[in-house]
Amino acid sequence: MPETQVNMDTLTGALRRETVKKNVAAIHISGKLTLLQRKLSNVLLLNAYDTLTSAATHTIDARTLAMMVGYNSNDFDTLRSSLRALAETVAEWDMLDEEGRQEWGVSSLLSFAKLKNGICEYAYSPALAQKLFDPKIYALINVHIQRNFSSGHGLALYENCYRFVRTGSTGWWALDVFRKLMGVDGSDYYGSFKHLNAKIIKPAVAEVNKSSDIVIEPEFRKKGRAVTDIRFLIRENPQMAMFQIDDGDGVRNLPVYKKLRKQGVADRLARQWIAEHGEDYVQQKLDYMNERQQGVKSTIGYLSAALRDDYKVPDKPLPSDPNPEILEAARKRKTDQAQEDQAYESRAAERTERARKLSVVEDLVSRRNPTQRDADKRLFLSGLSDDLDREHFRAHGWRSGLNATAIFAFWDELEPGAFEEQV
Repeated sequence: MPETQVNMDTLTGALRRETVKKNVAAIHISGKLTLLQRKLSNVLLLNAYDTLTSAATHTIDARTLAMMVGYNSNDFDTLRSSLRALAETVAEWDMLDEEGRQEWGVSSLLSFAKLKNGICEYAYSPALAQKLFDPKIYALINVHIQRNFSSGHGLALYENCYRFVRTGSTGWWALDVFRKLMGVDGSDYYGSFKHLNAKIIKPAVAEVNKSSDIVIEPEFRKKGRAVTDIRFLIRENPQMAMFQIDDGDGVRNLPVYKKLRKQGVADRLARQWIAEHGEDYVQQKLDYMNERQQGVKSTIGYLSAALRDDYKVPDKPLPSDPNPEILEAARKRKTDQAQEDQAYESRAAERTERARKLSVVEDLVSRRNPTQRDADKRLFLSGLSDDLDREHFRAHGWRSGLNATAIFAFWDELEPGAFEEQV
């Protein structure tokens, strides 16, 4: 199906948000979905999220749904088939509740779906809606990044890895668990690690690294000569992280964007927050902070924590004489939060500096004649020893985020002093 570009100006409500908070349980139960069905489930969830537990049914224009999934087609037979598959797929979750008790449950992914007069109406079972809406355990799945994927296994691996981006590793998964996450459990063919590695792991890893905002690397654990467990090391993809955010004027015209700027939030960070959380959510946290601004030392740090941890006015007043253990836990959370905020601001500064240096590189390249440019590329490639680095440079040239450090060193040697900021 041919790809189409999503015009954000034509979308309304939750669909403008770009990211959907997808509960870990939901991510783990969708392994057997095809690529189209997986994309469809994410867009339906994004559309319904704000009223997930309060509305009995949800609606979306069928053509908008097709556009968000990534194809421009009047083939409603395909859409019907995918909706039918979601209604027939059994969702199973097995997780701990707030009190540490094990909870197991099953539900169909959609309790019903129908197409009428160009409108898709659908619903979730109440039990599954509660799991999907749970704000404590979720991953932000970017529905625009998912359009880059061409295989269901690649998108499934991205969803299962992305929620661990802050910790840097998925932790060890037994191969049986991994096969279930990829939807190939019960297959004798993929019972062989050789086949699993060649047909599932390697292609899926390559697609995640090429198409998404993270870079992953698999590691294996063995018992004797047999591989028993797998984990993935995860880091942000600098290329996507720097250039994924839309640079259009639309977001800058929003009132909430202007309020963020008045609070000293940088342009790129303000647009990133709005893209990730939506206008209403960011405005709520701005209002919350303004009501409690007394004693706030770092506006950016406080807002970052409020957005991340969903600060709200407590329903009940805190006890007048809190337990010392509670105070100590709160103090530790505050310390951990401050460290995370500092690390976040540091990463934001590094990205800004990288973007500035890449602009300098673009300017330097533009001054070279075609012969010099070709020679520069050949010389730079000859200094790269890693196959992934070389392939990334061939695809992205001097804007290759994976090779940013090497690129800056190369041009600093070629043009000494080029990266010094002009006073």
